[in-house]
Amino acid sequence: MAGDSAQTPKRKRNACLMACVAVVWLAADLATKGYVNSGAYAVGQDIAGPFLGLFKFTLVHNTGAAWGLFAGFPVLLGVFSLVICALLLVWLFVVNPTARAAEAFAVGLVFAGGLGNAYDRFFTGYVVDFINVTFMDFPVFNVADIGVTCGIILLVVSVALFDFKEYPGEDADAGEGSQPAERP
Repeated sequence: MAGDSAQTPKRKRNACLMACVAVVWLAADLATKGYVNSGAYAVGQDIAGPFLGLFKFTLVHNTGAAWGLFAGFPVLLGVFSLVICALLLVWLFVVNPTARAAEAFAVGLVFAGGLGNAYDRFFTGYVVDFINVTFMDFPVFNVADIGVTCGIILLVVSVALFDFKEYPGEDADAGEGSQPAERP
């Protein structure tokens, strides 16, 4: 099929980009969590900061999700993270094989964040959080959470900006057999 040969380079590019982003982000997450949770600091202890009045590092062990939601269910939250990671891979490589590089990058961030927090939940029973925003009341978070949040925002923006612009609706002149334009 002609469509499969056009999809292969994009699929390979996306696999490489997604994997590289995921490996780098996961390594950064595990390294920072390992440092702050090394035993040198007590839970609740301020480690450093505040920096420019914006944030400080405070060690927190979180058995739930943001704002303490679902506290006490780390294994269930870990399984949920892995399911989301698997669904994102299916979306990127099966459902959307011609995804843009931005979408592959976004999936890499979310995937790494999901794996990093799932790892914590399965092996320690809690997620190590340490980035504490000081200028407003906000949950303490970590590098994995930044990846998940930024990845979701990037994914939504990419899909919204490009997919909705390319496919604004059914064209009155388009027949049943018409094909949409190939994605960049």
